[in-house]
Amino acid sequence: MSIAQDVIRIAKAEEGYQESWSNGHWTNHEKYAAQVPGMAWVSDDEEPWCGVFTSWVAMQAGASSLYPRTASCAEGVDWFRARGRFSQYPVIGGQIFFGPGGGTHTGLVISYTDSTVTTVSGNTNMNGSAEGDGVYVKTYQRKSSYVYGYGIPDFPEGVVVADPAWKGRKGVVYFGHEASPSDIPRGSSTPSVYAAFPGSAWFQSAPRSALIEAMGKRLVAEGCSAYSEGPGPQWTDADRQSYAKWQRKRGFSGTDADGWPGRATWDALKVPAV
Repeated sequence: MSIAQDVIRIAKAEEGYQESWSNGHWTNHEKYAAQVPGMAWVSDDEEPWCGVFTSWVAMQAGASSLYPRTASCAEGVDWFRARGRFSQYPVIGGQIFFGPGGGTHTGLVISYTDSTVTTVSGNTNMNGSAEGDGVYVKTYQRKSSYVYGYGIPDFPEGVVVADPAWKGRKGVVYFGHEASPSDIPRGSSTPSVYAAFPGSAWFQSAPRSALIEAMGKRLVAEGCSAYSEGPGPQWTDADRQSYAKWQRKRGFSGTDADGWPGRATWDALKVPAV
């Protein structure tokens, strides 16, 4: 399964989740912010959480480095723009932004047609509000003035886009009229000689595995060692520091280079299967 398909699968599985209800109203307290590093304040301060939901989905899919980690929709727009990956046309698995400057609401694109775009987003409701109560799948008019634009994640398997300016680019599948998850390339599968990405949560459980040692040896080979001894099979802070060096070597920074492996950098590391 590709990263884009993972993102959509994980997001859709949350459909129907609702924030807490207290004293006769919805509270903006939800489960996602506490699970995204640096974002717990969003729930604590009862802030809108559509951006945090997108960050949580990306993290669960091992794709944190491919999406902005922020509660601000406007900052999300800027993040994609700075990478030359913002468009007025939808992309499957991409991030959609609504309202003036894209700063009102955000979600993830599931599919599109000539006239509509279907999304899954948090902090919305049955009417597609930017201040709702849960996670919903909604369909909007593509040409509505409410739809501001789209962020295009740099999926290793390639992207499915409706933007004619992207037609012919390497790794781009251009479908100008309509597309769905079934159109996503299969390409992100890792060759069997390399270890498949086990998921970010696996590393955060401090595992002991031959896979950790194999990863460490690859990090050393790439000149990204923070080890005073080893590497060995037990995940340690030295592994995390070494992996952060690898993330920075791959061009990531800030929270995208926090040392917790993501699928894009893992596949690029080519850790031998054990």
